[in-house]
Amino acid sequence: MSDGVQETYTYPTFVPSVFYQDPKGGLAWLERAFGFETRMLIEGPDGDDSMIHAEMSFGDGLIFVGGEWAEWVRSPRSVGGCSTQTIHVKLEDGIDEHCARARSEGAVIAQEPDDQFYGDRTYRALDPEGHTWTFSQTVRRMSLDEMAAAGDVTIRTSL
Repeated sequence: MSDGVQETYTYPTFVPSVFYQDPKGGLAWLERAFGFETRMLIEGPDGDDSMIHAEMSFGDGLIFVGGEWAEWVRSPRSVGGCSTQTIHVKLEDGIDEHCARARSEGAVIAQEPDDQFYGDRTYRALDPEGHTWTFSQTVRRMSLDEMAAAGDVTIRTSL
C-alpha cells in the first residue's frame, strides 16, 4: 500500500522466488522463523491470494514470494514435497540461535548446525510448505587452498 511517499527500489542481479499455496501465511512464517522483513506487498484483485507478489529482505539479500498463479508455478506442497532448489542465506552470527528460532516456529531441521570443511557452520531447514533453506555462518576464514586440503577436493576458479 502506497502512503504517497515515492520510494525507489533497487534489485540485485539475481532474485530467487518461492511460491506458496498460502502466500500470506508463508510471509508471516518467514518473518517469525527466519527474521525476514516484508518490504513490498502487492495484492491481487478481490483478495485473490494467488496473485500476491511480495518482496522480502534479509541483510543485503532479497527474495520474491508469491502464490500459485499458473500451472507451472507450484509450492513443493503441491507437488508431493519435491523441490528443485535450495536457497542459501548467509548469516553474520548466531546460527545456532537462528536454527533454534526456526525450529520453535515449526521448521523441520533437515540438517543440524554443523561445521563444514570450508570454514562455515551450516544448517538446513524445510518451511511448512517444503521449501529448502540453507543457512550458513563463517566461523573460520580459509584460503581456497586450505579449503581444498581440508575437504580433500579440487577447487578450480575462472573456468
